[in-house]
Amino acid sequence: MLLPYLEADRIEAGCDEVGRGCLSGPVVAAAVILPPDYANEFINDSKKLTKLRRNDLVTEIKQEALSWAIGSATVEEIDRINILNASYLAMNRAVMHLSLRPEHLLIDGNRFKTVNGIPFNCIIKGDTKFASIAAASIIAKVYRDELMEKWARKYPGYGWEKNVGYPTPAHRKALAKLGPCPLHRKTFRLLPEQLMLDLL
Repeated sequence: MLLPYLEADRIEAGCDEVGRGCLSGPVVAAAVILPPDYANEFINDSKKLTKLRRNDLVTEIKQEALSWAIGSATVEEIDRINILNASYLAMNRAVMHLSLRPEHLLIDGNRFKTVNGIPFNCIIKGDTKFASIAAASIIAKVYRDELMEKWARKYPGYGWEKNVGYPTPAHRKALAKLGPCPLHRKTFRLLPEQLMLDLL
């Protein structure tokens, strides 16, 4: 069972993002404030859960959370400010969209830049330690996966319905054959033999 909070008697929001390592699509973050007595033995890092389990949990998390929100950064923003800063941007947007202002943030990872003055702790592998961070990772992943599956119909051939934009061999092979589409990150190493692909 993951920890319910870092410090009792304060409003903590867990924050996590998904899609940093993808070749295409936005980076998506979520922020979640759980009740202090909330517990679910199945909540864990979203990557360790099956798709079916994530879909079951996301419904419960949204129902039980005191507040939850999603934020994202576009492909254009990723290419303009880099993926690390875009991840910060997405998390800050998620926090700002919460209906309840948190007193403290629990951030998955080892670095963060806040724009709203809320104090925070960075926690390495936080999505395997704190329930609120794991809940955020689940909400963010389900949202982003569904988004990429939807865009797979508009931009067929890249296998996004399966790889959701990650650099799988099938995705790389499709890029070599089809070239990039507008949702590919042009500052990323899209193909192994090149450091950058100019889309212009």
